Amino acid sequence: MFKFTSRKRNRNRPAYTPRREKASRITRNPRAGKGSGARAAAWLGKVDWGRLRINVVVCIFCLLWVGLWGRAWYLQMVEGPRLADRARRQHMASELVSGRRGMIYDRNGQVLARSVEARSVYAKPQDVEDFLVMANTLGPILGIAPQKLYDELSKSKRRFVWLRRKVDDYTAEAVRKANLPGIGLSKEYDRVYPFKHMAGQLLGFVGLDDKGLEGIERSLEARLGCIPTRQIVQRDAMGRRFYLHEEGQTEPRGQDVTLTIDVQMQFIAEEAVARAARDYDARWSGALVVDVPTGDILAWAQYPFFNPNTYRESSPLIYRNRLAADALEPGSTFKPFVMAAALQERKITPNTLIDCERGKWVSKTFTIRDTSIQGILPASKVLRYSSNIGMAKIGLALGAPVFHRYLHSLGFGERTSVPVAESRGILRIPRDWSEVDLMSTAFGQSISVTGLQMAQGYLTLLNHGVYKPLRLIREESHVEERHKRIFSEKTTREVMDMMRDVVEERDGTGRRARIAGVEVAGKTGTAQKADHRAGTYGNKHLASFVGFLPADEPRYLIFVMVDEPSRNQFGGVVAAPVFKEIAGRALTYTGILSETMVTRAAGGSNAGQAAGRQRGLKLAGLDVPYLAKTADAPRRAPAMQLPGHLARASSRVPDVMGKSVRNAVELFARAGVVPELKGSGTRVVRQSPPAGTAWPEDGTSVHYILWLSER
Repeated sequence: MFKFTSRKRNRNRPAYTPRREKASRITRNPRAGKGSGARAAAWLGKVDWGRLRINVVVCIFCLLWVGLWGRAWYLQMVEGPRLADRARRQHMASELVSGRRGMIYDRNGQVLARSVEARSVYAKPQDVEDFLVMANTLGPILGIAPQKLYDELSKSKRRFVWLRRKVDDYTAEAVRKANLPGIGLSKEYDRVYPFKHMAGQLLGFVGLDDKGLEGIERSLEARLGCIPTRQIVQRDAMGRRFYLHEEGQTEPRGQDVTLTIDVQMQFIAEEAVARAARDYDARWSGALVVDVPTGDILAWAQYPFFNPNTYRESSPLIYRNRLAADALEPGSTFKPFVMAAALQERKITPNTLIDCERGKWVSKTFTIRDTSIQGILPASKVLRYSSNIGMAKIGLALGAPVFHRYLHSLGFGERTSVPVAESRGILRIPRDWSEVDLMSTAFGQSISVTGLQMAQGYLTLLNHGVYKPLRLIREESHVEERHKRIFSEKTTREVMDMMRDVVEERDGTGRRARIAGVEVAGKTGTAQKADHRAGTYGNKHLASFVGFLPADEPRYLIFVMVDEPSRNQFGGVVAAPVFKEIAGRALTYTGILSETMVTRAAGGSNAGQAAGRQRGLKLAGLDVPYLAKTADAPRRAPAMQLPGHLARASSRVPDVMGKSVRNAVELFARAGVVPELKGSGTRVVRQSPPAGTAWPEDGTSVHYILWLSER
């Protein structure tokens, strides 16, 4: 404390300044360094500030690390189950996956039917934000009236609505770019038939739900189709779906099926039956070609043609498989079975004389007429002249019970083993047969059979009398227990010799089926068709011909039917030339006969043009059906002539980069090539061999591959 003794200033002494005095006293105070401020200053002076800053940063990071671990523990242990459930609902879904149908191949590996990816447009009405905008935007893309689309979705209570199924690639891309809430695209599979109408009635078609509705597609649905399976699928942030292959889930797929059909033989048969139907203005025509040693069906042709790719544009009358589903009275082509049964039962011999009544026989109230006037004939010539009277007498000698037993053993009145939808035909039990029925059945009336049953019966006859089932599926083997003997080898040889005379003898009814250089055997048929309204036989006929060659050791069996020809009705005139065309070109195709011999047999240079090989397929020398010729038509270079691909094929591998799968496959199919598809998507992003590569001319095998992607 400072003392002031007087308030008067001493004039002799200088004025006192407390601040200075205080400062001088503090400086001079020996205890001043021992205060709290001095101690703090001393401590701060000793601090290592670099180390302090490092420690502070470490502490902060430790606190943050502990906080993050605490937050992670909270999310995993406390909130984990709830968040995991939300994630599963957002990104995981259980969907019913139908998968891809199996492919259908011919015997040489050509693809007859395959499935390619397609997109279908769907709507979830509860997710649509603005129905008016949606309708005005989506309506023109899908070809739906906006008002109709608006009314359908805005008033719908359903959670899922299909708008368009299996749209084309351009429509799908337009819907994707529109990016409308509640509107999406679903992956499905569209069935494609590269050869278009080739074997269309046999293959059949599938519906929008990828289920077989007709033909092989329907009868083999259990193999070709795949059972839909429920799989867990994951979606990305854009809602796109992908499968969890790492969990062992793979897309279900149907089994592939290989048919016994040969594409080239099928083409030959289709061209021949189409020409016959056009030339004689027939209702329909068909042909079956069978390989006798194996029982394989090599061709199943029917006209008018049916394109399964556009099945909605065809009526049931067009896609009906008439060779298996239509049961008709066979006419005279049925007579060899009756002759074989009578020979087997020893009711007659080839030399037995039969009175053919000079072409007219009145038996009680039933009158039978022949197309030719014949008197007494040996049984061996009854087939040559196709005498109805002679066959009626043979049928009477055979008797109804025995006759029925043989017909049933041959497969008439029941379905064959071929996996197609077929009719049983009509074969009444013996007690329902009258004498008139017995006689008329002997020459092919009062009984109804299918073309498939006729081929089955003749196959048994040509197999030395042992039943051999027809085969349409390549990998299937014959049913051994059904290999039963019906006729002896002697009986079958005698009947085959009679059928050879039908064609090879000058007065035979089937002489138009002759082929120079090979012996042919066969039988003509001209069956009156019943008029169900009038209750009698009308003026419409079924012309048919069945033949085989070579006659001594049959290789091919060919059965031809031409229904209701208007310009001529006889099987020897209408159907026998069809057999000749198919058989001659088939022998050339397989190398049994030379092209020169076939040309000479046809009687001119234009009937059988030289066949060549282009891209591994033998080309047909005759014109493609439906291609009309005009005098002013320009002369065109030779091109691949395959049914359904009448457009001229490119001379080199086409450029399909960026094209849709359907367009790319179609361009290759025009050249007789079906490429292998790899990847998943609707656009081609890579091809091998590259575009511009020449097609192989020497028949060498080249592997064509197309890689696909979404974009």
